[in-house]
Amino acid sequence: MPASVKRCPYFALRRCVFVNIGFPGLILVLVIALVIFGPKKLPEIGKAAGNTLREFKTSAQDLTRDTSDGANKTDKDKLKK
Repeated sequence: MPASVKRCPYFALRRCVFVNIGFPGLILVLVIALVIFGPKKLPEIGKAAGNTLREFKTSAQDLTRDTSDGANKTDKDKLKK
């Protein structure tokens, strides 16, 4: 397994959480959501959840990029002195 995959907490979380649910559990969750929200509201909820997840992922990547850029700038400043 590549080192980048071993370090990724998202991969570890995904492996632990989603493997334990399984296909029957996923179907059960979808059926319950369909009963609670109805067929007209469910696509809207899915779209909203997808947009929220996309925004969160983008924000996390921006934060990681900003942190890495700041660390690289600090290292370069130390080398100049």
